[in-house]
Amino acid sequence: MKRWPRAWLPAPLGLLFFLQGILLLVGASGMLLLGLPFGQGSLGGLALALGLLLALALLEEAFRRLFPSSFPEAERLHRTLGQALRQAGAGPSLLLLLALLSGVAEEVFFRGLLQSLLVAWLGPWGVFLQALVFALLHPAPKRAFAYPLYTGLAGLLFGLTYLLTGSLLPGILAHFLHNARGFYEISRS
Repeated sequence: MKRWPRAWLPAPLGLLFFLQGILLLVGASGMLLLGLPFGQGSLGGLALALGLLLALALLEEAFRRLFPSSFPEAERLHRTLGQALRQAGAGPSLLLLLALLSGVAEEVFFRGLLQSLLVAWLGPWGVFLQALVFALLHPAPKRAFAYPLYTGLAGLLFGLTYLLTGSLLPGILAHFLHNARGFYEISRS
């Protein structure tokens, strides 16, 4: 019986990388075809990224207090994900790469492409619709209803940042650092 060669990434990790790669490919291609700006980097962008990161941490703490039964369910979901990633052989460097890819891909797709199209069509309301789609694509069990609400508000923060600065870089940096912290925590629990 012929054996298939061992894949570079186990199936669950391969799927995550594949999905993020599709988001990045579609988002970047769409932005390039439509001539949408990716933005410029600056020290002001770095300060804004750190401010966004602080806002996300405060939002997370507020949700932990406002939804004492729901937010721990989301954290339990994240611990299960961490366990699955560890069992799939994901070490710190692979998780860091996944955090970077997801931060870049999701900002390019949701804010760069989707939000730009929606804002052109609906005006500033497009930022809210983009955040809603972002939240819907971060599902959680019913007991963890606060998680999609949290991701929707995070998407709104990222979207407002892109709308006001015209640059994806602050959102990418904050999203990457937020995901890296989350992956670090779930890989250690």
